[in-house]
Amino acid sequence: MLRPSRPVSTMLAATLAVALSGSVYADNRQNWRAVRTQTPDTSEYTEGAELRAGDTVPVAISLQLRNRAQLETFAANLMSGTGVSALSSEQFLAQYAPSSSDVASVVQHLRQSGYVNIEVSENRMLITADGTAATAGKAFNVRMAHFNRGERHAYANTNDPVVPAALGNIVLGVHGLQTVHTAHTAQVLALSTAYATAGKVGHSPTTWPAIYNASALPTAAKTSIGIITAGSVTQTLTDLYSFATSAGYARPAVSVVNARRVTNASATDNTAEWNIDSQNALGAAGGVVKSMVFYNAASMAEADLTAAFNAAVSANVAKVISVSLGECETNARASGTAAADDQIFLAGIAQGQTFVVASGDSGSYSCGGASNAQSYPASSPYVIAVGGTSLSTSSSGAWTGETVWACSTASTCASNGGTGGGASLIEAAPSWQLSAKVLGTSTRRGVPDLAFAGDPSSGAITLVKGSKLQYGGTSLAAPIFAGFWARIQSANNNKLAFPAPALYKYGAAQAALFHDVTSGSNGGYSAAKGWDYTSGFGSLNVGAFAAFVTSSGAFLAQ
Repeated sequence: MLRPSRPVSTMLAATLAVALSGSVYADNRQNWRAVRTQTPDTSEYTEGAELRAGDTVPVAISLQLRNRAQLETFAANLMSGTGVSALSSEQFLAQYAPSSSDVASVVQHLRQSGYVNIEVSENRMLITADGTAATAGKAFNVRMAHFNRGERHAYANTNDPVVPAALGNIVLGVHGLQTVHTAHTAQVLALSTAYATAGKVGHSPTTWPAIYNASALPTAAKTSIGIITAGSVTQTLTDLYSFATSAGYARPAVSVVNARRVTNASATDNTAEWNIDSQNALGAAGGVVKSMVFYNAASMAEADLTAAFNAAVSANVAKVISVSLGECETNARASGTAAADDQIFLAGIAQGQTFVVASGDSGSYSCGGASNAQSYPASSPYVIAVGGTSLSTSSSGAWTGETVWACSTASTCASNGGTGGGASLIEAAPSWQLSAKVLGTSTRRGVPDLAFAGDPSSGAITLVKGSKLQYGGTSLAAPIFAGFWARIQSANNNKLAFPAPALYKYGAAQAALFHDVTSGSNGGYSAAKGWDYTSGFGSLNVGAFAAFVTSSGAFLAQ
């Protein structure tokens, strides 16, 4: 099993010896500096008692990258194929990771504040530690309290955390101080009573290559796929092996990397979600992958997921990482999660990795209510966001058409589901999206980039705890593309860069590469000819797209 981090004593002992002398902690508020983490929105909760001094509050500290602007330039050059190769883990550490001396300064502050079991991730981007409410108060000048909403119990900081001035240009965010806002999965079960009149049929994960014209491609035998999960994956592995056997596939090479627990949030049973991800990614990949790695968070809390994302990038094994979860993007911004995760995804791009993220299942209303807002991390400019479609196939299983996995109002989108998509409230549009002129007058990141089968009525027949159940959601669409992209990477010896810039540069002029989705709405936005806020460029004719990728050289990192 890969280990994503190691105790600081084995890594930084020499550096700590020459770190700041004396504590950098001070009671004077003028000697503190703000970080990207703020007080969470608890308006829907009732505040309870203050946490007792000894109540456990583990944390993760995200550190700012060195030479961030240079790394952005390097990533842009990599994606444009201007003669640079993806960074090795060693090169990233040497040029862009937080320095050992900066890490040592943060570790010293944590120790002097009372934190124990301090671990530094291999890429030095995240420091995790165990502490208490009293420790958090001393280290970050916060008050911690219980919060309740019905039967849900959480805790959170009641004021913005700060760090000593000496760490102001080192620490990016303090994560784990709250469990009020958590991510959720993006999958919907197709109930016969709800979809009896839909006129659709479910599809085995083995049929995606034939439906999307990928059967002639080599399998993903040279490429490792990562799956972000949370909680126990024991049943998921059992079901994956059973699925592979029934499909006639060889048993895939699988490993599980358990990321460090950062919060006290409890893990829920999301076996169905992780089964959708793994079985459909394997099916789209042609039944063969170099390996499948489950980067497993302790829970769906933001901080725990950040640790799992970083584990995937720190390991630098998986070329494609599928993510079928998300949260209201404004919550992710307020907690500092978006800032921390964006750094992680950028580092992945520089190392030749691609995160593929479901765009959400609440239509254009990912923050609830009737206002348009997107799901994070789908709205990150450093990931490929994938929306959902309603798929039609012939009696022989051939693709015949796709429309938007639709919903009409905020209430129906919330209750019945529909593809996420729209203009981000928190992320600026990347240059490659602005240059493509697909956003009109908007300067905000637009999602999704692509779309695949997501409507539960035309979803995937997935093996869950030994039973075959039909699921959809954008959490189906994301692993479908992840499997296809892994195949295309394998066909190009894993030399392809993060595909978004080339996709947008050439997409509008290469209509034959896509199944353009032109009808349907997700509440706030409607499909249209070409790129739109419900389906991006649409789904891929994978065979034609792969041929273009190889022949054009536009997606190569060098």
